[in-house]
Amino acid sequence: MSSRAETGEHASRPSPRAEAKESTSSVGARLRERREQLGLSLRELARRLEVSPSLVSQIETGKIQPSVRTLYAIVSELGLSLDEVFVRGDQAGGTPAPSSPAERAPRAGAPVQRAAERQAIELESGVRWERLTAWNDEDIEFMEAIYEVGGASSPDGKLVRHAGREFGLVLSGTLGVTVGFEEHVLRPGDSISFESTIPHRLHNDGDEVVRAIWVTLGRYH
Repeated sequence: MSSRAETGEHASRPSPRAEAKESTSSVGARLRERREQLGLSLRELARRLEVSPSLVSQIETGKIQPSVRTLYAIVSELGLSLDEVFVRGDQAGGTPAPSSPAERAPRAGAPVQRAAERQAIELESGVRWERLTAWNDEDIEFMEAIYEVGGASSPDGKLVRHAGREFGLVLSGTLGVTVGFEEHVLRPGDSISFESTIPHRLHNDGDEVVRAIWVTLGRYH
């Protein structure tokens, strides 16, 4: 997970473990809120996702972090975008993210996303996404992706695919990217682009945390 030290804030800032737990709880609360808005029972959602009700319950209550694959499946089934489940710093206590169009609209006069105010999602297997836009955008996902040592977007041998195109630039560390039957190793300064409909997997098999800028276009079209 990201460790961004800021002068004068060491005493009050929660530990990385606490931040991860709070973020997971807030994401789960947002997913549960949306499911209930749609009138879906927990069991029915689990049936549609072909997972156990226990797994859905643990994600909604913040007891576990969803994998990238599971999160994609849930937001797609609930008609949400990833932007709508990112967690703001002031929502760490578990308050659901904004759900009305007015609340999700870009903030006038705020084109800059300050580093200390980024919204984030903690995922299973040592993956953290930090949104780099100051508002929700249904056309593009623009974020910094952090992969801890051993972190991966999905379990070994299981690839993910969805609509859209992806573009990535590695800032630090060594990132493995599987696209179809090809394996690519990206080092700082290397970039990659591919169609997201091709099964793919991102993984950090090195001994250093990976930080990368990641853009996905057209996931919801």
